[in-house]
Amino acid sequence: MPDFATILGTAVGTAAVSAGALAYAVRVPSCSWLAPSVSQGAGARPAIAITFDDGPSESTPELLEILARYGAPATFFQCGVNVRRLPQVAREVAGAGHEIGNHTDSHALLALKSPDSIYRELAAAQETIGKATGRLPQCFRAPYGARWFGLRAAQQRLKLTGVMWSTIALDWKRQTPAVVSRLLNGAARGAILCLHDGRVLQHRPDIGVTIQAVRELLPRLTEQGFHFEKVTDILCPTKN
Repeated sequence: MPDFATILGTAVGTAAVSAGALAYAVRVPSCSWLAPSVSQGAGARPAIAITFDDGPSESTPELLEILARYGAPATFFQCGVNVRRLPQVAREVAGAGHEIGNHTDSHALLALKSPDSIYRELAAAQETIGKATGRLPQCFRAPYGARWFGLRAAQQRLKLTGVMWSTIALDWKRQTPAVVSRLLNGAARGAILCLHDGRVLQHRPDIGVTIQAVRELLPRLTEQGFHFEKVTDILCPTKN
């Protein structure tokens, strides 16, 4: 019969494995255990999806000008609170031909929330974005990249495709050269790059690093032979 130390060691080991598995399911972009999601687009063509989280913000229009200069469609995962604060900016994003995704209503960390709470966060953002822009999002990105139990059902109920990223810019905490280098290193066919045109729910956030990074990144990716697609397009393997 195993002694107490052996039993305790087994229990601790099992708990550690379980905790590791849960952390993997919650945070690893390519994992779909808690909710179906994608982190990479089709690799058949030299396309990259540029995405932005946490907006809209007062500085989003400046990003729209840069994207227009390079003919680069993008996907903006927007928070309901920020859309209600800046509905005209949300409409400018949609009017410029970009895609708008759901990033919850209040940029809530979904981990440890109840299924009902998770659904309400997604549904409120869906309603707000639809009213402001006339378009219902087809894609969803979890704040902080953290999925949780109940998200699968909420996505299915609202007909939302979960989208993560192949490379995240860390543009809220790094300087422009490091951000550009990180994104260039992640450039590949079907890459989904994640930047931020807001800083959670801040008013007038400083996104100067993001703006300058995009200004430097787009021409360099273009020179490398890449073109840009919205998320729903880059996920389609048959798009020309």
